[in-house]
Amino acid sequence: MDFGVGFLSSNVMLPILDFFYGVVPSYGLAIVALTLVVRFALYPLSAGQIRNMRKMKVAQPIMQKRQKEIQERYKNDPTKMQEEQAKLIQEFGNPLAGCLPLVVQMPILFALFATLRGSPFSDINYTVDLQVVPKDQIEQVAAAPVVPVITKPQNIYVADGVHFPVLAMVPEGNKIPVGNATTIDFQSASGKPFNGLIKEYSNPGLQPHWQVTKGQDRVKVDETGKVTALQPGDATIQGTIPGIASKTGFLFIKALGDVGVIDPDVPVGDGSFNINAVRWDVLFLVLGFGISLYVNQLLSGQSGGGGAEETPAQQSQQAVNKFLPVIFSGMFLFIPLPSGVLLYMLIANIFQTLQSFILSREPLPENLQKIIDEEAKRTKKSSGSSSDASALPFEPNRPKKKPSN
Repeated sequence: MDFGVGFLSSNVMLPILDFFYGVVPSYGLAIVALTLVVRFALYPLSAGQIRNMRKMKVAQPIMQKRQKEIQERYKNDPTKMQEEQAKLIQEFGNPLAGCLPLVVQMPILFALFATLRGSPFSDINYTVDLQVVPKDQIEQVAAAPVVPVITKPQNIYVADGVHFPVLAMVPEGNKIPVGNATTIDFQSASGKPFNGLIKEYSNPGLQPHWQVTKGQDRVKVDETGKVTALQPGDATIQGTIPGIASKTGFLFIKALGDVGVIDPDVPVGDGSFNINAVRWDVLFLVLGFGISLYVNQLLSGQSGGGGAEETPAQQSQQAVNKFLPVIFSGMFLFIPLPSGVLLYMLIANIFQTLQSFILSREPLPENLQKIIDEEAKRTKKSSGSSSDASALPFEPNRPKKKPSN
């Protein structure tokens, strides 16, 4: 039994999605609600991760300065150096402490991502590999034990709120003699023919369509899934079941299942760029994702400089971080995702940006604030500057924790 991403998608994400669609019959609103529910559920974990990143960002310059002093002071005494470094980690906290919440979140977020890439929002593809053998091997194929070809089942929506795990199967196996034919059947995991489900729920728009993706000269396939062998060699057939909500719009989004900024169905004429082929709604989602990622980096300090105390390696990392929003946005232009997935990513980023802003207003832990204030006094005294050395460029007017009575 699958207790990973597939289990979470089928047993957690889809029921939540069906619930919200039952309350408000809009798949777009269902995506928004599902995203917010997951993000609120993960709020304590992601808050712990953000708090730890914030503490490390604040403490990093001082911690590195102390480490350098320890290394210089005890360079001839490795044992004492290790002891002092252990005390330093205990004083400032372990930088790796924020990794566990991230690890725990990943399967849930992957399951949410997989859910929105599947039915009902996207067309679902099944791939079947076949081998066409020469006529003189017909007897050998007939004498061999028949091993049916069965694909992995995928959840398919046959009506609003109604879905079944559906698989593709070739009962006669993957070997077909030249001149013979076989049929690829869709059926539910319980063995019910998919055509029967289409008729039962009166949804003729779910009729599968087929194409040969490899070996077009070796096999041909008709609209019923019947495959005829033409000549020896390997071939691959792709069967596609439409998503019932793939053409459904939401707000400015024309279709939740649209994939890519450029519409492949719009002719380009002589090969020049056709502005009518641009899906402006998808482009807006990609740009919105990049902007929200950039703002989130500003709030978390990942795009802000840390001052003169930064090492060349840290300055290089800051420069890379500044280009990450551009890199990710560009990546989604060339590795396109369905509009429904981009909608989820945009909402999730906005949510995390608000979360980062809220958490940035929290006072730092008292022990860390004390260390920063002491270091600020030392820096101020040595430099003679009247500025607030403890001020953080990415957290202006940061509140301090009130001393306890």
